[in-house]
Amino acid sequence: MHGDPNLYDFWPYRDRPKITWPGGKKVAFWVAPNIEFYELDPPGNPSRKPWGRPHPDVVPYSARDWGNRVGHWRMMDVMDECGVRGSVSLSVAMLDHHPEIIRACVDRDWEFFSHGIYNTRYSYGMTEAQERAVIEDSIRSVQDATGQRIRGYLAPALTHTERTLDLLAEYDFWYSCDLFQDDQPQPLKVKGDKRLISMPYSLEVNDVITYGVYHQSPRAYADTLMRHFDQLLEEGAETGTVMCIPLHAYLVAHPHRIGPFREALRYITGHRDDVWVTTAKDIAQFYLSSHYDQTLADIEARGCARPGTGFNPAPSGQAQGDRS
Repeated sequence: MHGDPNLYDFWPYRDRPKITWPGGKKVAFWVAPNIEFYELDPPGNPSRKPWGRPHPDVVPYSARDWGNRVGHWRMMDVMDECGVRGSVSLSVAMLDHHPEIIRACVDRDWEFFSHGIYNTRYSYGMTEAQERAVIEDSIRSVQDATGQRIRGYLAPALTHTERTLDLLAEYDFWYSCDLFQDDQPQPLKVKGDKRLISMPYSLEVNDVITYGVYHQSPRAYADTLMRHFDQLLEEGAETGTVMCIPLHAYLVAHPHRIGPFREALRYITGHRDDVWVTTAKDIAQFYLSSHYDQTLADIEARGCARPGTGFNPAPSGQAQGDRS
């Protein structure tokens, strides 16, 4: 048991070194369409059931299928209107199930990152070999289908093992979307001399949460997105912030919801003098080259650095500032 997973150092938000995004922008803005496949009857996992009712639970299955049949196309149209390229959180099996959607994303020059193979197969209980196989399959399959080398990861259904982040770093991923601790990127504590950052990917403005947990109306969701953006823009005048909108077409793209979402996206992208409308990969690449080292130096200077890496306590006698 671990009282603290030690995945990152505590790093107070105030008085950090200034982040300046390309062109002097204040907010790095990206949109993450989750393009997923949910199996009707996946292999069982003792830690979690995929559906709430006994098999065959065709109602939620077909509701998610609506997203792939109808919703993605409607959502893509809105993003096209606003000049937003998606960073796709991809269930890699979609390459086989619905290649038409993948081709539409490639035609738009969207980024892909891995969201596991299926969103109904969980990381709980995976052996190291199994988890490596998922990561390796994701890299190879997306490369073969799109020509892209994926650099980001969002664990399937947000399920993890204690080794997930170390494996991502080992396989030369640049960012993880699995942590929600900050409004700026931050170095993660992984083994060896590898580098991996936490990319802001908000649960609070994720349509799964706003519609499924908070039960917001479409107008309330649009208002939430705009108020969320306004605050990050104000703070971005001091040091650059990141805003992500994670989306699921089977939710946001319904006819009664898409209009308010379009209004919110138009509002945000209407501030292009101050907003870098980009992809997660481009944010990660810029941050790693321009701000990663200054972040580590500031954490050390504040005395916030703790020894050890994720789920791994420091060896006895190791100095506080030694991360190895």
